[in-house]
Amino acid sequence: MTLRLQWLVVMAIAAGGCAPDEPRLIVKAHRTMGSEVRVTVWTAQESVAYDAFDAVFAEFDRLDALLSIWKPGSDVLRINAGAGQAPVAVSPETIEILQAAQRVSVWTDGKFDITFGALSDVWRFDHDQDNRVPGAVEIAARLPLVDHRRVVVDAGAGTAFVEVAGMRIHLGGIGKGYAVDRAVALLRVYGIRDFMVQFGGDLYVSGQPGDGPWRLGINDPRGAPDESFATIDLRDATFSTSGDYERFFIADGVRYHHLLDPETGHPARDSRSVTIVAASAMVADALSTGVFIMGAHKGMELVERLPDVEAVIVSAGNEVLISSGLRGRVQLIRAPTP
Repeated sequence: MTLRLQWLVVMAIAAGGCAPDEPRLIVKAHRTMGSEVRVTVWTAQESVAYDAFDAVFAEFDRLDALLSIWKPGSDVLRINAGAGQAPVAVSPETIEILQAAQRVSVWTDGKFDITFGALSDVWRFDHDQDNRVPGAVEIAARLPLVDHRRVVVDAGAGTAFVEVAGMRIHLGGIGKGYAVDRAVALLRVYGIRDFMVQFGGDLYVSGQPGDGPWRLGINDPRGAPDESFATIDLRDATFSTSGDYERFFIADGVRYHHLLDPETGHPARDSRSVTIVAASAMVADALSTGVFIMGAHKGMELVERLPDVEAVIVSAGNEVLISSGLRGRVQLIRAPTP
């Protein structure tokens, strides 16, 4: 899932001029997994920063080759090819992601479901977006192929199996978060402590740049691009947003977007955006999707039950819900655009 995230740290700390041995912001971007990953570090060690960038981007590309539905030989394509036939040997990373996906599916009562891939050529919101509303019969024919409970993961054997022929998994709602977590770990291996990793709708911040915090803007779902309705200061946490305003089209006055309810096969209708704050980008990535599909109030009830998970939700009716752990930390600029 992609999302416009606005970084609101005052850039004067970078523009004011630094001596070579003084910390400064260093930024590098790379395109992979269908999105741009941007890494920002606050450091005086420029050569170390660029070595870390290279390692991080190589890791993103490696994971892309494992998790993509477009790359020949990827774990995901091989699992899908073996659906209904036999378990497939996959990487430890894929096992870890699939197990996390199963946990989030249970938490969200099945609203987060990686087998939504069976609908991906019915609704087209990727590079092949065609702005077509599929018919009810077409959707109904695919719904029996959407069921996270039919994905079997055997960590001991290192295999994954989709039990029904024609079912397809898609890790777009969790794989990018996993990649962000891997980037965080690599940056720390290089001794970098003050940084930000932004990848589509998933973002992690560590430490702080200079004397100020990492101040992040929460996008207004109906506002102008990069327009925020609230801000939050974060450190050592992830920030993941799912919204109905990135991959969408409007037909006959109705908004159709990529966040599909696995029960109905249609776009979920009870939220405009969900921002999750947590320790793990992988978990936040999956939860932002699952909570969005659950709906604003049911989703917030789940967030309040989960330890170390917080949320800001904009409902379909434009109500802003803030979880108990973020009250007083989220600064509302104004109400979201109706």
